[in-house]
Amino acid sequence: MKKDLALGVDLGWASQLEDEGYIWVDDDGDQVDPIRACKDMGANAVRLRVFVNPPKEACWMKHENERVMLGYCDIDSVVAMAKRVKALDMDIMLDVHYSDHFSDPIVQDIPEAWKDDDEDTLTEKVYGFTKEIMLAFKENGLFPRWTQVGNEINNGIMWPAGALKENPEALVRFLNAGYDAVKEIFPDSLVITHMAMINNEDWCVPFLDNFFAGGGKTDIIGFSYYPYWAGIKSDEAGLSGWLNMYEKKYGFPVMIVEVGAEDEKEDVGYETVTHCINAILSVPGDRGLGVFYWEPDAHRSAVPDHYPLGAAVPAGEKRLRFTRALTAYK
Repeated sequence: MKKDLALGVDLGWASQLEDEGYIWVDDDGDQVDPIRACKDMGANAVRLRVFVNPPKEACWMKHENERVMLGYCDIDSVVAMAKRVKALDMDIMLDVHYSDHFSDPIVQDIPEAWKDDDEDTLTEKVYGFTKEIMLAFKENGLFPRWTQVGNEINNGIMWPAGALKENPEALVRFLNAGYDAVKEIFPDSLVITHMAMINNEDWCVPFLDNFFAGGGKTDIIGFSYYPYWAGIKSDEAGLSGWLNMYEKKYGFPVMIVEVGAEDEKEDVGYETVTHCINAILSVPGDRGLGVFYWEPDAHRSAVPDHYPLGAAVPAGEKRLRFTRALTAYK
């Protein structure tokens, strides 16, 4: 395995689960720190998300009957979590959502406080918010090795102002403002442009073509890979083909910044992570940079929307035990 390959975990829920009384235990039933447990399984990096003005209760009604745990994702809380990561000598990826809650190809809600701003003001807000995060990290002796400017932005950000179809030029302007803010404070932080559904070219290519034709600035193209949501089996050869195609077509290194498999099918999880590692290693010229598992600290029973793709299982009342899925990192 490549010495500098990023083997990461997204742990945005961990501190909120801790406050709700959850603990993680090893196979002997002894309590373990969830970050250290991931490191012991081979992880060397942690991904943390940041929202603009998240609700104080750290939950969001995504739909009328779907309450979603957000995690503690304001700047101060993310800095506190990043200090725990640094104490374990692990790298940090920041994932900036330009929203007050989760954003993805289906939902890219503009922050409530920004909804009446014009394009120039929004550009300033994206730049200012991103810079505020970077300065908070710098002031606390923290370094984000990678920074995502936007999350699963196939259809744009901050709708309708930055929607791909309606305002493609504004979209690139907003994203470049975020890029510039990152580089002003941390020139060595690698900026990631994050696409959902690597297996769906119809969702990825239109954005990337517009982005690069419009002068979009980035360092890495990152992808989500969720066979479960796509209704397919994990396919190492197919994944390798997609990664190689995007690297060749656009000329940028690639990463899998989100992957997941059913929490209660740990052999499937192990196989899926293994496929991701092998596919990343297959990218020519060492331009496949890493893999990040999304919220392996969770089990569907621990979160209100019953998200099923964590990598932990119950081990008693409010006790969770990691499955073997992440041990593929070793």
